[in-house]
Amino acid sequence: MWLCAIHDLGKATPAFQHCNEVEALRPREAGLTWNETRVAAKFWRHDRLGAVLLRNELKRVWSRRQLSWVWPLVAGHHGEFPTVGNLPTPSGFGEHFGVGDGWRDAQRGLLEMVTESVGFANLKDVEPVERPTRADQLAIAGFVVMADWIASNSTDFPGIDEIDYISLEVSRERAAQAWRRWRLRGGWANLAVPSSTIDLIGKRFNNVARESQFTVVEAAHQIESPGMLLVEAPMGEGKTKAALAASEVLAARFGCDGVLLAMPTQATCTPMFEEVVNWVSTFDPELVDEVQLLHGKRQFNQLWKEIWHNRPSENDVDDFGSIAEDEDFGCSAGSPSSVKDGESRPESWFHGHKRGLLTAFGVATIDQLLFAATRTKHVMLRFAGLAGKVVVIDEVHAADIYMSQFLYEILRWLGQARVPVVLLSATLPQHQRQALCDAYAEGATGRTDSVQLPESFAYPRVSLVWGEGNEARTDVKAADPWRDDFQVAVEVVEDTSDDGGPVVDRVRSDLRGGGTALVVVNSVKRAQRIYETLRDGFEGDTLLLLHGRLDDADRAERTAQSLNAAQADPDRDPTKRQVIVATQVAEQSFNIDADLLITDVAPIDLILQRIGRLHRHPSTPRPDRLREPRVIITGLAWTDTAPDFHSASEAVYSSNLLLRSAALIAETIAGGAVPASWRVPSCVPQLISDGYSDAFVFPDSWCEAAEKAEIEWEADQERRAETAAYFVLSEEAKRGAPCLDGLHHKPTHASEGELHAAVRDGPSSVEVVMVRRSPEGYTAMNGTRLGSNGEVSNEALDDLLGGVVRLPAKFTDEAEAQLTTLPGWEGHTWLGWSKALVLDQNGEADLGGHRLRYDSELGLQEVRGRS
Repeated sequence: MWLCAIHDLGKATPAFQHCNEVEALRPREAGLTWNETRVAAKFWRHDRLGAVLLRNELKRVWSRRQLSWVWPLVAGHHGEFPTVGNLPTPSGFGEHFGVGDGWRDAQRGLLEMVTESVGFANLKDVEPVERPTRADQLAIAGFVVMADWIASNSTDFPGIDEIDYISLEVSRERAAQAWRRWRLRGGWANLAVPSSTIDLIGKRFNNVARESQFTVVEAAHQIESPGMLLVEAPMGEGKTKAALAASEVLAARFGCDGVLLAMPTQATCTPMFEEVVNWVSTFDPELVDEVQLLHGKRQFNQLWKEIWHNRPSENDVDDFGSIAEDEDFGCSAGSPSSVKDGESRPESWFHGHKRGLLTAFGVATIDQLLFAATRTKHVMLRFAGLAGKVVVIDEVHAADIYMSQFLYEILRWLGQARVPVVLLSATLPQHQRQALCDAYAEGATGRTDSVQLPESFAYPRVSLVWGEGNEARTDVKAADPWRDDFQVAVEVVEDTSDDGGPVVDRVRSDLRGGGTALVVVNSVKRAQRIYETLRDGFEGDTLLLLHGRLDDADRAERTAQSLNAAQADPDRDPTKRQVIVATQVAEQSFNIDADLLITDVAPIDLILQRIGRLHRHPSTPRPDRLREPRVIITGLAWTDTAPDFHSASEAVYSSNLLLRSAALIAETIAGGAVPASWRVPSCVPQLISDGYSDAFVFPDSWCEAAEKAEIEWEADQERRAETAAYFVLSEEAKRGAPCLDGLHHKPTHASEGELHAAVRDGPSSVEVVMVRRSPEGYTAMNGTRLGSNGEVSNEALDDLLGGVVRLPAKFTDEAEAQLTTLPGWEGHTWLGWSKALVLDQNGEADLGGHRLRYDSELGLQEVRGRS
């Protein structure tokens, strides 16, 4: 409370008071003067002036240890923590601080008065006994920013700019209004620890807990202090439900009031959001209003719209999610309202940028979590949204070397903040498991040596890591999978073409008697070609195409159709032919039950992920010829030396990992078993261990290609990790620093709109809003009429945004140079910065000498002028 109260001390200076000509009359009339010419000649931010004033006052009565962590919170309350060297000096800029005893008395008097008003006898009485951890300092800084933004919302809480209204009583009433208005009630209140004998899975989800799920919940009961649970279990084992139940135990034991569930993609967030809403409703239906969906396409989620239908969307929130002075460093005359036209509604504040994590319960893409580990402006507000929660990260293996740098960083900060974390994976290499545990343990203990995990090849298993003083503690708990091993026959169909002729032939052959096949390939172009070829002769049967170049509306519809067609269903007709042709969007968190899997070769852990869609539930009826599970691996061709791969696969994955995967496949096929097979799930840990082992042995004829691929891969891994270090929140040399000064030691190059690029290093691509040109003007992709210049009503906005599609990366430069907004979108919160791709009546458009076509079945294609 004291930190919030004194954070604007730097406004009691000429540098700030001179900014408003009218308001400047008051201090001048009171005898506080300045030389306007000198003060106006050099601009100084009031946050940094305040830090200097506070340091000068506190060093008279506080120890250096306590002083060192407080001033950065004042200096950084507009988003960035400077070093001491970046602060102004009174000797060099005395005019800006105020010259003469009058200014010094006013500043000191203000500080003393505020200190006494919040209940302290004097400044010495404020000095803490212990210094908070650096993570706690970051969270505190975030709450200071949060309080500042709410209090500065003068439209909703009038009185802040009128001197006659300023008093402690009025301030308290404004605070009470804000608490009521924004419903800042938090999540769980006084949550009782569930008995370890209660089946929480059964209580919350109406399913009797499987042994592995019970083990996860039991681990949450037994871990000795806030720590990390790393859950490894087969696909379809129910890991997410177990994690939610464990979160309830961890929250009750360690005083957490909410949960953030981070998913790998927007598509995987959609079903999980519904799961979390249903889960929250089982212990407090009123808390459903506290469940937030955090990704850029949430406006297409019907459940989210139903929950928040009386709340404003981002259209009702200011562009920057802050107060005006955050953007121009404290010389703004006013502060915009966070709600237009003076209308305020509950929870609207949490819709603003950077604020979503502050809600009690959230389902988010992992990017939203990783943003809190980037050296960007207002990172403290994001981290404040994680403090006091349980954080669950699903499909944690999906983070590549670049994203992993941010994942390890956020685990270090969460470990230091004593935030319980639950990580989930079906296919986790040993080196990644070790790195994840090391990162959390480093935060919890301050030590950088690797933790010693008990050796275990159990699967499922739960690894526990927690801190006890400066020592890391670990444990491993094993469980049996809920279903027995089954033999998955492994075959290879050689094919590296775009058209996938051999793949099409195999689908037609194997589905002669009916059945459901999932075909997963590594490129959109290959998926489109295979779909087109299969389409001939599939009349009356189900054939679906799913990939990332469908627009948002078509992709959502196609995903729902796929999940419905191929769901686990004891009443499914096994004689009906169903084929889903997909890219990696069907690789994980895609809850279908296929009779047959055909997949392009990929790293071994990802092949196993794809196998997780195969024969998922024993009760699903299957045609006789597909009664036994089978995976057919394609996208490669054997040669006298190393195998060839489809060019798109080599562009997506390294040749090193593809060669390792191919070697494991070749070894399986050459093993002599008929048919060649893997025992799933028990083979998963060993296959992944073999595939990523430093001692991996290739066939002799592959060695030259394999050695070259490994050297290139290692160099690329090192380069990507170094690139990520530029944006990671704390540089390696300062991880053990006690305070936040200099945290923003380099320029914060990642703006709000560029954050995705900060945590993902793939080729940059551009999202566009597709519209069709008509004689009368424009229409949305579904035919909804727009204005002659593209104007769109609120009712038609969803229809228009359903036409959003991401262009292939090779069109990024052309899109940035050529595409603009439509005239009717100017000034619109969502559309004002959007690029329009205008299609003719044939659904085609020219871009940079290329001809693009959008087809509702096939998605976006390049049809002529191919490069």
